[in-house]
Amino acid sequence: MKRVFTRRDFMRTTALTAGAAAISMNMKGSSLWGAEVEQPFTTKLHRATIVDKFDPAEIENLAKLGYEGVETTLWDTEPAAAAEARKLCEANGIKIHSVMRAWTNVNQGAEQASADVKTIERALRAAGAYGASTILLVPCRVGVKAPAPWDFKIDFDPETCMVKSVCEGDNEPYLDYIKAQNEATEASFKYVKQAIPVAAYEGVTIGLENVWNGLWCTPEFYAAFVKAFDNVWVKTYFDLGNHVKYAKTEDWLRALKGTICKLHIKDFLFDKEKPNGGDFVPIGKGSIDWKSVRKVIDEVAYDGFVTLESGGYSLEQHAKIFENFFVGADVLEGV
Repeated sequence: MKRVFTRRDFMRTTALTAGAAAISMNMKGSSLWGAEVEQPFTTKLHRATIVDKFDPAEIENLAKLGYEGVETTLWDTEPAAAAEARKLCEANGIKIHSVMRAWTNVNQGAEQASADVKTIERALRAAGAYGASTILLVPCRVGVKAPAPWDFKIDFDPETCMVKSVCEGDNEPYLDYIKAQNEATEASFKYVKQAIPVAAYEGVTIGLENVWNGLWCTPEFYAAFVKAFDNVWVKTYFDLGNHVKYAKTEDWLRALKGTICKLHIKDFLFDKEKPNGGDFVPIGKGSIDWKSVRKVIDEVAYDGFVTLESGGYSLEQHAKIFENFFVGADVLEGV
């Protein structure tokens, strides 16, 4: 069906153009984007952080430090309040690029799933008012006994994403997990699809994130899951540090090529002897090869925001880490 360009579309396009111009002005004032820094990559990344309030002084400070965007946890927000937050941020050259809806439980029965779909739709409407292009969504989780992260070898149907086995050898200990995995996949397909019409109307992508929820635990499987939606409004919100215990960050990026709408950044120190396979650590202190990751981001042609989800340094220090990472330098150089 041919889509009619409505007054709503015109207003959104005008606002986004103005916001992009403000962001461009902010970028030009940053040493990262100044003429004195030669960009070694074809892709451009933009620094962002997470906010749980819209305090004018905080937003102004982020702009001074060169942050170009924010992701907000305030998904349960009336559109009028979201529009006011947007004005505040855009006045400082900052874009509210994403809304973090986070965890839902669409695999916990029809009643729970229907209630969760309503919250997803509410987050999408808030995102539209914020001027955000994405919501972050973790559709569900399972807590059934599964293989160790490094032992996963998943045999699945690439069309239905139904799992046959999850490791080499005897899968008897994991039959309950396989059943839970398949049920979660079916529920996610069913209920996330219900929110797509609102996503399309608002012009906001549903960015599916995989966050230690026991599901889709290999790069190839997760990529197949996201691609199986076969819809422009459903993509991947990938965290560069979340999946190190399952596979190298570079492997995830390559598998997810063409599906990634946004990135989070944190670091993880891999250790099989630890209960969780390691620990989250400050950026540059873990197992991730950040120079290699930056090259692969260029390889998979990702352009867009990278949002900080890590501690251990001040906002000023993180701004420098972003600068180093974006140009392929040692992330801790000068920090």
